[in-house]
Amino acid sequence: MRPEIAVGSPGKLFIVAFMVWGIFVSVAQTAAAQSLFINDSSAAKPPLTDASRPPLATLPSTPAALPTTPAPPPEHAFWDRTNLWLFSGIAVTRAMDYASTRNFQARGRQEILLPDDVVNNSAGFASLEAAATMTSIGISYIFHRTGHHKLERWLSIGHIAVTGFGDVRNYALESRHPPQ
Repeated sequence: MRPEIAVGSPGKLFIVAFMVWGIFVSVAQTAAAQSLFINDSSAAKPPLTDASRPPLATLPSTPAALPTTPAPPPEHAFWDRTNLWLFSGIAVTRAMDYASTRNFQARGRQEILLPDDVVNNSAGFASLEAAATMTSIGISYIFHRTGHHKLERWLSIGHIAVTGFGDVRNYALESRHPPQ
């Protein structure tokens, strides 16, 4: 017989947190693996031997004739205008999540993703929303430092989209007030 996990129980919260952690670790490992495989053409060439060296007369005499490697793409500052807008969008959608959750609770609905101990505690729930915002910014910073600038932006865009969808859904739910 399999024990059932009650909706909103600490066990369910642990499972969700463990799944999120697992996704984060797999993304971080993929990012680290990608940063190890930098295109280095000198590593793929075998070492020159005396027999394989070209004569000195055929070597280029000017530095301009030497082959050049393409310059790396320009990096942007972490706190640039785009990231400031994206992080502000995350903060706004998280604040809307707090307000929409409080709104649907006032209309008689029940939160199913978080335990009641967290959602019914105003300071605890606000802290959770702030922690979610800071976690998203922190993961974006990790992507920035490892050179994954597209992932850095797309993480924030995805966070805004998912949280915004949840906000709209919370406001769209019908009220469940008991008939009077």
